Amino acid sequence: MQTLSAPSQPAIPDPAPAAEAAPQPDPASARKRQPVQIVLVALGAIAFLYFARPVVLPLVVAFILVMALKPVMHWLSCRRVHRSFSAAVVLCLLVSVIGLGCFELGRPALTWMDEAPQHMADLRQRVQTLFPRLKNLDEATVAVSNLGATEAEKTDRQKRAPMVVEVKDGRGSGSLFEWTGAFLVGVGETLVLAYLLLASGDQFMQKLIRVMPTLRDKRRAVDISREVQQNISNYLFSVAMINIGLGLAVSGGLCLMGIPNAPMWGVLVAVLNFVPYFGPVVGILLLTAVGLLKFDTLWESLIPPGWYLLLHFFEANLITPILLGRRFTLNPVVIFVSLIFWTWLWGVPGALLSVPILVSIKVVCDRIPSLSAVSELLAR
Repeated sequence: MQTLSAPSQPAIPDPAPAAEAAPQPDPASARKRQPVQIVLVALGAIAFLYFARPVVLPLVVAFILVMALKPVMHWLSCRRVHRSFSAAVVLCLLVSVIGLGCFELGRPALTWMDEAPQHMADLRQRVQTLFPRLKNLDEATVAVSNLGATEAEKTDRQKRAPMVVEVKDGRGSGSLFEWTGAFLVGVGETLVLAYLLLASGDQFMQKLIRVMPTLRDKRRAVDISREVQQNISNYLFSVAMINIGLGLAVSGGLCLMGIPNAPMWGVLVAVLNFVPYFGPVVGILLLTAVGLLKFDTLWESLIPPGWYLLLHFFEANLITPILLGRRFTLNPVVIFVSLIFWTWLWGVPGALLSVPILVSIKVVCDRIPSLSAVSELLAR
């Protein structure tokens, strides 16, 4: 009788070795790499802002313009005016006022620029009359240049006509046309973008809130947006009113002194006062030149710049702190550095936008706890 043997069980393979644990990052090395990463990100952002200026600058100007015009839009919306119509009316009024002012004040400015060579010659002669030592210095410079020359060479230098340089390729005019075209294109882009943002209302902000992951982030985004809008609007409105009053006071004083084109100088002073530090210095130098051209004595020629300096002193130390309060008290060193940086990055528009951008950055840093150190650095 055949005996049946039990079937042999298949060999069970040994369990696979456990996967090796993933290496954990070293906290010390991560902390060492963090400053390098921050520096690289900052340099990349600066390079992007520099090379993308034709695209980024209209966006920034339109954003700040929209923030400044939000109270007007809110007032019109409370009167049941449609957003698209009110945005078009507000921008058309703004462009009309600026264009009319440039047209009325541009004619005396162009006339003065056409007569600039004669003004410079008169200014040099007046300075040499008031400061005879400067004339002696020029004569000493000529004498030093004539050392070692014969009498015939000296006579030849005195009689020699100045060399006339004539530019025959139109590079200067071509670059001027290119700059004007780029400026007009930038203005058009800014106005179209500002109209779209004003007409859309809070739609962009609502979409931004929807993509926020948590309720806390949504509330923080709303608070930051409202505070940035309120601060920029209050700052620009207050500074504009202060500068308009300063320009009117300066032009009124110049009119009483008998200075020609006094309204033009008042508008120029008001515009220059938007640029901290450098604007008032340029205004004082220009009014000093105007005083030297108008009056015969040194003390009388110092009256126009002295009048502007007195008004600027009261504006900077009394009127501006009262109207702006502690909300916009920024570190003067940070303001100066920001002015230099944005002027280097974007030129004259950067100089005008440096303080509003700094105000926006401070508002954001005040609302984010991780950036409290930056907010403390920006504050006075």
